[in-house]
Amino acid sequence: MNTKDPIGSAIWDFHTNNNPIDITVESDLIDDDFLPINHLMREYTDFPKLEATAMNFCEGKILDVGAAAGPHAKYLLEKGHDVTTLEVSPKAFKYLNEVYPTAKHYSTPILEFNSGKYDTILLLMNGIGLAGTFNEVTPFLKHVASLLAPGGSILCDSTDVQNVFEDEEGGLWVDLNANYYGEFKFNMKYKDHESGWFNWVYVDLKNLEEFANEAGLSLTLLDEDENSFLVQLTKQV
Repeated sequence: MNTKDPIGSAIWDFHTNNNPIDITVESDLIDDDFLPINHLMREYTDFPKLEATAMNFCEGKILDVGAAAGPHAKYLLEKGHDVTTLEVSPKAFKYLNEVYPTAKHYSTPILEFNSGKYDTILLLMNGIGLAGTFNEVTPFLKHVASLLAPGGSILCDSTDVQNVFEDEEGGLWVDLNANYYGEFKFNMKYKDHESGWFNWVYVDLKNLEEFANEAGLSLTLLDEDENSFLVQLTKQV
């Protein structure tokens, strides 16, 4: 039995009415948090502001990276779009195939994925974090950009998490030996499933623009919500 699929198991339990519970998210830097099962299964009316904005910029052939239970895919399919999902969770992948048979689904990790060219690539839910570390963001973006059709764009959101580490005087208590304050390690737990520790990075807007330029991309800020922001990345002409 695969016991390393917390998100997929939560999605499948919800789908089969098998007593789904929230997912516990452990971090190496901050207190434990919870990923509510209802958030994974959200409808368009419950999309956070930045996700709702992103839907307005989706066009053509769309690749939804890290689709999870496919809330974005569902909305876009209902709007008549050509949607392809990428999801490495075995049970989430099974769920997507069962519930959204009109879309194409792949279980390949994004950095190993080379099938097709896309007009819109979605990296939502802080999807830039899939790069893992600060130093890997540029090569990550270069690979994702290689999947763009001519004139296509990447839509991604991220969060400047510096405020998490500020004390009452505005100073930073983050480890001075850290490479970048947005680098985290997470571990997800759900019932008897545990992901194991993995790297995740949150990138501030200034650094993300520099990384995008290094990857041959131009950045346009589309929307902001407190410390989070949504950008559109297009290949530089």
